[in-house]
Amino acid sequence: MKPRITTFSEFRDAVSAYRLSRVLLAALELDVCTVVGDRSWTIPSLAERLHVSERGLSILCRNLAMAGILKKKGSAYRNSRLGATALNANHSAYRGGYLDLLKTHWMDWVRLQESLRSGLPIEHDVPDSPEHRRRFTWAMHHRTLEIAPAIAAQIPLGGAKTLLDLGGGPGTYAMAFLANNPGLRAAVCDREPALDVAREIAATHRAGRRLSYVPLDFSKEPIPGSYDVIWYSNVLHIYSPEDNQAIFRKVSAALTPGGKFIIQDAFLHDREGLFPAEASLFAVSMLLFTEGGDTYSKSETTAWLRASGFGRIKSLRIKKGTGDWEDGILEAVAPGMPQRTIAPRTRSKGNSMRR
Repeated sequence: MKPRITTFSEFRDAVSAYRLSRVLLAALELDVCTVVGDRSWTIPSLAERLHVSERGLSILCRNLAMAGILKKKGSAYRNSRLGATALNANHSAYRGGYLDLLKTHWMDWVRLQESLRSGLPIEHDVPDSPEHRRRFTWAMHHRTLEIAPAIAAQIPLGGAKTLLDLGGGPGTYAMAFLANNPGLRAAVCDREPALDVAREIAATHRAGRRLSYVPLDFSKEPIPGSYDVIWYSNVLHIYSPEDNQAIFRKVSAALTPGGKFIIQDAFLHDREGLFPAEASLFAVSMLLFTEGGDTYSKSETTAWLRASGFGRIKSLRIKKGTGDWEDGILEAVAPGMPQRTIAPRTRSKGNSMRR
């Protein structure tokens, strides 16, 4: 995305960017890539299968091929690698949960003016159903399938024995940390419908036997137990500053002395709080879907952490292009000294003490 719009033509291009988005969403709604599968299709045959006009499908497929979703050879079209896998419901790599979320977001964003006027999420009068929570949790799993292992592999836990994935939904990150730390035991904390999804996912992993579940609305209740590490990924932006500070205090109480609190989120980095552009745009999603959420800078998050008693606050650097967000991980250390295991003293043959 171009960071600044300075001319009318740039403004026009930015506004018109919806065109390709709408083409891609139309392909998802028609399930084009699933129907194409591993075959090559002519437009008349594919149009008959999809129950659409040949003219409309010809223009759609031309644009899908232009974008790289399909491949065109002569008069025939076939799937690209992406189309044949993540966009194909018959493939094991299908990202259906997240694709469904993307489809619904189009109509949600059309209603942006409602939230701008009211300051409330667009569905503020609709209760959060268990089925909606399950669908959203699967979407988050499909979103982070590759990201979570890449990040977990770059964050050393320093010999930690216990980790809590706070607000962890499907437990995708918890599973990634377990896979990289054989001596670790982890728990995922969320509401029950989300944990049902986490159980299904963990059952497919050997490391899932080291994962436990904490059903809890931690925004309203204390966090039970004590952990060496608490991972707080993509949760900060859901809550208001006041709510996050209250959660930070609960986290501090649930960490072992010297334990680590690691936050991953869409942080704003510049002095005026405008960039990265993706972090600013993500705040619009929070306006649409949450009661008080927003995106925040590392400096204000650091201030909240210090006020909650945390120290040794630093950014964690990971390899460019492997993170969920640009420079998006912050680590803080809980008050107190980490507990050390002292080896018992034993008597040597010479009656001296050996350490």
